Amino acid sequence: MKQSDHVVVSCAVTGAIHTPSLSDALPVTPQEIAGQAVDAAHAGAAVLHLHARDPRDGRPSGDPAVFEQFLGPVAAGTDAVVNITTGGSIVMTLDDRLAAARAFSPELASLNMGSMNFNFAAAAARDREWRFDWERDYLLGSADRIFSNTFTQIESILTDLGARGTRFEFECYDIGHLYTLAHFVERGLVRAPFLVQGVFGILGGIGPELDHVGHMVRTADRLFGDDYVFSAFAAGRHQFTVATHAAQLGGHVRVGLEDGLYLGRGRMARSNAEQVEKIVRIVGEVGRTPATPAQARELLDLKGPDRTELPGTAGVTR
Repeated sequence: MKQSDHVVVSCAVTGAIHTPSLSDALPVTPQEIAGQAVDAAHAGAAVLHLHARDPRDGRPSGDPAVFEQFLGPVAAGTDAVVNITTGGSIVMTLDDRLAAARAFSPELASLNMGSMNFNFAAAAARDREWRFDWERDYLLGSADRIFSNTFTQIESILTDLGARGTRFEFECYDIGHLYTLAHFVERGLVRAPFLVQGVFGILGGIGPELDHVGHMVRTADRLFGDDYVFSAFAAGRHQFTVATHAAQLGGHVRVGLEDGLYLGRGRMARSNAEQVEKIVRIVGEVGRTPATPAQARELLDLKGPDRTELPGTAGVTR
């Protein structure tokens, strides 16, 4: 693992798993997403992992026109690194998933390293009043869908966005995903330093036990040596436990309402910024310092906002 004195805090602001009825804090409209993203950056997030939602009903959207409505205010309000999803949602086509990253050529884009069962149906188990008619069926339907990320799809994303200078948050939901990444490293399609984002606690992927976090780091060390940067996050109630352990191991962390809706046992988070503030405190308590956006760019060898197509960033260096 490539070592750093600083911890890069990423914030996944809204995602495509949770639906509006699950939390009043979940940002849905472009204005809400922009506001929470900027607040999260001011709270200490150096990287903002961004999805879009249809402002009419909160369903996941891949429409670049919707992204544009919040990317401009985010770029104007913070110098944080913008990381645009290529995962989108499990019901989108690959072209829909890639549309925003193609349009804006961000510094970072997420890239899931394998097809998998990705079951979040349990979120629909509790009786509740649903705000929109799509939500319950969307959640339950995840039990009967495959989240497709084939070798051909991964190679297409690497070559397409890589040609634009975009680098990747390689999301690894299991140990086998590290070996898939190693395959593309060996073929020269991925260059160091690259960001391995361990994902724990998704039903269909590796569990959230802390020994699994260590196992992923040890495997990545064997495969990649000092060529990679490690970060981790976990779904739901394991969010802060796994992030804390990643920081203790010398890695980096991700929090946000995409990954978990709570701040602690029985207490729902009021915002993304509240989660960022908590992990910043924890990082300090384990003796490490949150990275600035400039330090994150240097660590990950990013191209800078002036070489993206994000609204308002042309010619802007940070």
